[in-house]
Amino acid sequence: MESEIQNECMVTGLEEFPLGYTIKGNQTVFRLFAPKATSVKLVIYDQYEDELGLAFPLEINEEGIWEGLIQDTFYNKWYAYKIEGPEDDPYFMTSNHPIADPRSRHVTSTNHHLQFPKTKITESGPFNWEGDTFTAPEDPRDLVIYEAHIKDMVAHSSAKTYVNGIYNDFREAEVGGIAHLKKLGVNAVEFLPLQKFAYFEPPFNEDTPEGIKNTWNPYARNYWGYMTSFFFAPETMYASDANLQPGSVIGGSQNAEFELKNLVKELHKEGISVIMDVVYNHASHYDLNPLKYTAKDHYFRLDEAGNFLNDSWTGNDINTSAYYARDIILESVKHWITEYHIDGFRFDLAGIFDWETVDMIKEEAKKLNPNTILIAEPWGGDYKPEGFSDRGWASWNDRFRNGFKGYNPTENKGLIFGQLGSNSRYGIENLIRGTLKFGEHGLFNHSAHTVNYLESHDGYTLGDYIRIALNKENAQKTFSDKASISVLSGQERKIAKLAALTLFVSQGITMIHAGQEWARSKLIIAPQNLDPKKGRLDKDSYNKDNQTNWLNFNEIDLNRDLYEYYKGLIKLRLNSPALRKAQPDEINFKVYDSPLHITFSIDGKSSGDMYDYFVSLNANTGHAHEIILPEGYWEIVVNASKSGYKTIKSTHQSLSVPASSGVVLRKLRVSNA
Repeated sequence: MESEIQNECMVTGLEEFPLGYTIKGNQTVFRLFAPKATSVKLVIYDQYEDELGLAFPLEINEEGIWEGLIQDTFYNKWYAYKIEGPEDDPYFMTSNHPIADPRSRHVTSTNHHLQFPKTKITESGPFNWEGDTFTAPEDPRDLVIYEAHIKDMVAHSSAKTYVNGIYNDFREAEVGGIAHLKKLGVNAVEFLPLQKFAYFEPPFNEDTPEGIKNTWNPYARNYWGYMTSFFFAPETMYASDANLQPGSVIGGSQNAEFELKNLVKELHKEGISVIMDVVYNHASHYDLNPLKYTAKDHYFRLDEAGNFLNDSWTGNDINTSAYYARDIILESVKHWITEYHIDGFRFDLAGIFDWETVDMIKEEAKKLNPNTILIAEPWGGDYKPEGFSDRGWASWNDRFRNGFKGYNPTENKGLIFGQLGSNSRYGIENLIRGTLKFGEHGLFNHSAHTVNYLESHDGYTLGDYIRIALNKENAQKTFSDKASISVLSGQERKIAKLAALTLFVSQGITMIHAGQEWARSKLIIAPQNLDPKKGRLDKDSYNKDNQTNWLNFNEIDLNRDLYEYYKGLIKLRLNSPALRKAQPDEINFKVYDSPLHITFSIDGKSSGDMYDYFVSLNANTGHAHEIILPEGYWEIVVNASKSGYKTIKSTHQSLSVPASSGVVLRKLRVSNA
């Protein structure tokens, strides 16, 4: 509802100002792109909860931008737009609710599926970065990335936090958060979405006034955050003054901004790069997302009837080639780099992106930080990791994942289970080299473009995948005790270690998912009668803000040897450049009778490594294989049970590699200088 008082504002000479609001001296400029609207009124509210405010009619220019200049700053007040437009135009969406600014840098909202967001005008004082800038390495292959949902790392009591908001808890936890990353030894964290998103979904099995009936999500929550509402604003739900009570107001203060910046600064102090998972391929679907209510036909790909296209399978597809859609993506990326010192981005379902936008993202990001990490999830619409590689981007490598793990634990198993699947021996060898274009099933021009992984937030955890692959009944079984499924059997343990070893001796960028290091299980935890799959292993936990997802760090002790194995591999990799960035011709594969026995040497010269390496992976499940070592004495640094940078023992001539295991040996390089 708008105020009874109509106010006037200046509307000329404002072309130099960006979209959103800009404060200049004692004046504020407001600009909104909404070309199909017939009327736009800016409403200023003294308090977020106010229904009435000062209303200022804006005027539209030739570019479809509604704009006005007002002689006031409105600090610590809120605003939104009352937008009117054609009622019968399928390319325009109308709402009786005020619509927040798409360029909002701070949003106050209500815990409701519509969110009822309003933009807060904040006075941005200087943040004390204490000299911090960025920590991303020049070569992304120097990264070991830990993908994590920020709340998963601190919500369980075992994380030992001060319960002071998720951003603060991640920074201050005694066991979870940064403390766990340091102990494990990784040097990068990739957070699931931190931009303001639609956490609440419509109530389950209820008709809403908007005509939506949620029949798909009994939890009515979007926990992971892949439904972004505002590209410039941090998620206020993780701030110290937030709560999750339905109907509560969150984001009234700037705590989210300050606390997230403090978290980034602290991670950088520990030498940990910060990568954000960003969702620019689609937008939140059931809330008052401003992109839909300002310029639906510009920001989104639509069919002839004005319906959202859905090639990404998310409800809608953003048209990244449209001028203002591209602009909001570019400006958002630049904002997170400059304002929050974010080191890099993982772009969700980037197969939707047009190439010009991809090129411009790289160009603009690298101007601000030449080492900005750019990672594509190269599908969603089109599958195009090769195109991203041509443009110098890295991509998640699903062929690596499927080659070693498989695609389906009951139907399609990979090398670690003693099966080649659709790969040949030469295909597996190329995966280890970096999935290079010149080799079988190749995708990339350079090994710096492959992000090798075996587990991510999607699908089963690697531990659960192994549990099901070795006993398919586990996929449908109901477990009453999580410990009974969490403790790995002997064969499960062997395969989990072999999987880890294959990942950490392959060229490129390495990524693991939170809890992978102890084969954590995602057992569905749900209130009585809410979820018929309660007690089963979960392969799509996007909607569960509970102990299904939250990491229980006490479980590390259930598979302590696997956890220590990962720690050793991480330390070895980060101290052994040849294991991650050798030249392709420095990796030479040996021929053994079994195609499941993959053995190779690595020359450390070009990477500056002081060692040469000899690696053998025996994926046969039933028998050991003997390997013949090159001349001289070799140090074993990884075997079936231990891993690390320190020598386990020395050997020469030959070595037996047990079934479902591997070995890494090294020898000091002899200089010919």
